[in-house]
Amino acid sequence: MYATITETRLNGQPVITIHTRDGAQATISLLGGQVLHWQPANGKPWLYLSEQARFDASAAIRGGIPVCFPQFAQTGKLPKHGLVRTAQWQLIEQRNEDTLAMVTLGLSSNDATRALWPFDFALELTVGVGADRLDVELAVTNTGYGAFAFTAALHTYLRVAEVELALLSGLKGKHYRDALDNDAIKRDPQEALAVDGPVDRIYHDANRTLVLDDGNRHLMIVQEQFPDVVVWNPWEHAAAALPDMPDSDFRRMLCVEAAAVRQRIELAADDTWWGRQSLIDTRVSV
Repeated sequence: MYATITETRLNGQPVITIHTRDGAQATISLLGGQVLHWQPANGKPWLYLSEQARFDASAAIRGGIPVCFPQFAQTGKLPKHGLVRTAQWQLIEQRNEDTLAMVTLGLSSNDATRALWPFDFALELTVGVGADRLDVELAVTNTGYGAFAFTAALHTYLRVAEVELALLSGLKGKHYRDALDNDAIKRDPQEALAVDGPVDRIYHDANRTLVLDDGNRHLMIVQEQFPDVVVWNPWEHAAAALPDMPDSDFRRMLCVEAAAVRQRIELAADDTWWGRQSLIDTRVSV
């Protein structure tokens, strides 16, 4: 077998752990259907997880890769980032292939979701772990009788040694909505984004490979079917207001999120949409 896949518990919540024979590791929480940890073979962890994160379902787990659905942020009337970040998902399938270990989690609409959003849906989150890569795919199926529209994101918290020294390239020339400037539309002229203050941007039509440089390690970020990229760091004052994150930890993280936000996705009855984000540690291989 390529990997050991184990069901266990973390901070009282059920999780799936994956250890590949190459030495890669991942942890996926059933609470929120959320990847919490990913470490490539012979590398360091690439996902940030707050040491003060809550695991009691009173709030989304701060860190890893939360799933935002059917609403991103506060772009509609639903709770911020939607309905599924504190829901309990179910393990549907696990596959142990030659070079990739995969698990699929599922979540369906229920009375609680219908009370806030009157549509029927089924979600599947498939997580693939290889020696140097993490693939996360979200599939949305309309199981109702009429069409609905949604926004979504994989709210990826990346771990960096020092955010002011990290560089994110691949967004030059792209237009973005700046949430910190009254949602003004701007164009990014920089070869690489350097974060030296609060940032909250939604880049439009950003269907390029991105590269995060973090000292002597590099991460390729590839997304499919997600047309937008969200880049977020709360910086000092906003981080201090977060009860589930140490005040100085804004220096240790940068969110680079695969998203579908600018235009809602229209999904007819019985149709399925999917979107994927792949993280590839290029220190291991390109």
